Amino acid sequence: MRRWLNQRRTGPAKFTPHKWRLSPSEAVSASATGPFLALISPRQLAWRLVQAPQSIDTTATEALARISQDSEVAKGRDLVRRFAELIGRCGVGSDARPANPSAVLDTWLKDALSCGIPAVETFAAGVRQDEAAVKAALTMPWSSGQAEGQVNKLKLIKRQMYGRPNFDLLRRRVLLAA
Repeated sequence: MRRWLNQRRTGPAKFTPHKWRLSPSEAVSASATGPFLALISPRQLAWRLVQAPQSIDTTATEALARISQDSEVAKGRDLVRRFAELIGRCGVGSDARPANPSAVLDTWLKDALSCGIPAVETFAAGVRQDEAAVKAALTMPWSSGQAEGQVNKLKLIKRQMYGRPNFDLLRRRVLLAA
């Protein structure tokens, strides 16, 4: 993707430091080299890849179509969309739950681990390490959100005391905060 973007980039990103930007005369000569449309930012691209294709606006769809001309990018896009769709369909309250989410996850992991894209393979290897937890999240109707919230609250109180409290003081602060 980096090679493709470097060939087609027409100007610096909004967040590029001024010392790396082109002078106005250089920018005019650089813009004369080709009529390429501006691409979306990497953050916007990542968000568009996990969204449903029908919910994306036309300019982003055109940008995705241009970027997806590279076969490696198209393969990565398909893997990302399949994973996002699996997670979305297995969410709490979803009516379109797959019949066997574990089998769908196994198929996705097999495809992702052999795709040849290092970032996707690394992510799939991490999912494979926590496969039992991921399968439980996909198949069970329960959420650990309430417990995670309580752990986050406890860590916040501990950080407010700069990590110094012993268990008794921490217990007292938690009970008084409730």
